[in-house]
Amino acid sequence: MSESPQSETQKDGAGLEEAGTSWEPRIVAFICNWCTYTGADLAGTSRMKYPPNVRVIKIPCTGRFDPLFMIKAFERGADGVLVSGCHPGDCHYTAGNYNARRKYTVFKSLLETLGMDMDRIWFSWISASEGGKWVDTIQKFTGVIREKGPFQEYREMIDGG
Repeated sequence: MSESPQSETQKDGAGLEEAGTSWEPRIVAFICNWCTYTGADLAGTSRMKYPPNVRVIKIPCTGRFDPLFMIKAFERGADGVLVSGCHPGDCHYTAGNYNARRKYTVFKSLLETLGMDMDRIWFSWISASEGGKWVDTIQKFTGVIREKGPFQEYREMIDGG
């Protein structure tokens, strides 16, 4: 069964007023296998409640995170991107989170120069025992993105309009 054109429009965040539905942000989270993923799992097994807006992509280490993943997430409709890993000094791979922080610092200045809304990109450190911090981070980030609305500016920026 194929989808109607209206449902395709709803996926893009446009035309929601006519359809009578409310828009919900799409958040993509690139998270470290060893710490943040385990913290998110702890939140789930502890039955902590948080918004279901986040789509988790587990990576071996934030040191393996390529900033272009962030751009791809926005290209595919994300309204916000979270990158999260082990606290500095606690990396399973010794210095992966330091490498991630360096890459992000350089890439952040490039994104700011291009006019990217930096409130739509968060970087956090969440350990395996911090399920509550995972929940708090997702709740706060979802709230910020919900307030900002769909990320139409990005689509306009890449379309040149």
